[in-house]
Amino acid sequence: MKLTTERPFANPGAAARKLVELASGIQPTMPGRIYIELINYPMLFKLKASASEYKAGLDFAIERGWLELHESGTYVRLLKAEAAN
Repeated sequence: MKLTTERPFANPGAAARKLVELASGIQPTMPGRIYIELINYPMLFKLKASASEYKAGLDFAIERGWLELHESGTYVRLLKAEAAN
């Protein structure tokens, strides 16, 4: 008997790839800015990732150089979308 459901974003790498996929589908405002709520809403509420899975994925993507988070935390920049694939 299985008591829990599978968590597709439990692996930070998988969550990071999904975040990059979501970011690459958004038209950036100003020079490359993608507002953070445009990627966190679908990740948390449509795809049902937990907050810790989202944060681990975001940190993984930043660490790998796929995304850059502004110091204010209000937007990200997509740096290397092809590296995440």
